[in-house]
Amino acid sequence: MPAKGKHRRPKSSSLTRGLAVVGTGGAALVLPVIGATAAGAAQAQPVAVEKAVAPAIAAAAPAPAKKAGPTTYSVVAGDSLSKIADQLAVSGGWKKLYQDNRKAVGDDPRLIHPGLELTVGKKAKAPSAKAPSAKASASKASSSQRADRSERTSTLSTKKAAVVSKPAAYSNDLDGWIKESLDVMARHGIPGSYDGIHRNVMRESAGNPLAINNWDSNAAAGTPSKGLLQVIQPTFLAYHVPGTAMDSFDPVANITAACNYAADKYGSIDNVNGPY
Repeated sequence: MPAKGKHRRPKSSSLTRGLAVVGTGGAALVLPVIGATAAGAAQAQPVAVEKAVAPAIAAAAPAPAKKAGPTTYSVVAGDSLSKIADQLAVSGGWKKLYQDNRKAVGDDPRLIHPGLELTVGKKAKAPSAKAPSAKASASKASSSQRADRSERTSTLSTKKAAVVSKPAAYSNDLDGWIKESLDVMARHGIPGSYDGIHRNVMRESAGNPLAINNWDSNAAAGTPSKGLLQVIQPTFLAYHVPGTAMDSFDPVANITAACNYAADKYGSIDNVNGPY
């Protein structure tokens, strides 16, 4: 039988258990502290604390912020630097955007074109070979302005032509009747001059549009001569000029019909110097 006391735990120095609070930059770690009389146990305690504190310190440290890089914007039709600056909330507005992209835009901030790459937040690089130069853009704008001026000039010329071609207001007298008759004759290719018409009118009717001959052979035949150039009714109807009145007493209708007849028989009213 074994001797007494062989299986009894040897008495050792008592252990003191407690709690230790370790600061970790805002977080508190509660660690057990074991008091031991053995020198090895006392030396192992700091190692345990260091291993427990290190992860907490690493977790509490903020991650370094990433620097925001510049953004690139591609110009589309209808864009302007002001519109782009408002859309991208550029600090400093369109002036800052133009200042940062002056090499790409050129001397005129208004001349941006679709496809132009703008850099926002950092000075832009020199324009690429594919991007049209400011000079080319200015030339294009100048051509567009010239086209606009040409179109406006053309429209103005058309309006002036319309004003010129508008029928003139003729006076209601012999001078006005002759001038209006000449315009109608010109449209129908009937020859005659102011002097030729005036000379024959004064001989035939003395300028009276209501003059009528009731005594010659035509009157005896029932077809008296009427109007400024004393035209009988059958001749008036045969040589009536479209666009004028059907009344042989109408001054313009009478003159144009008589001149049309004279052109057919004599070549022109200018060749008539007596009864015809």
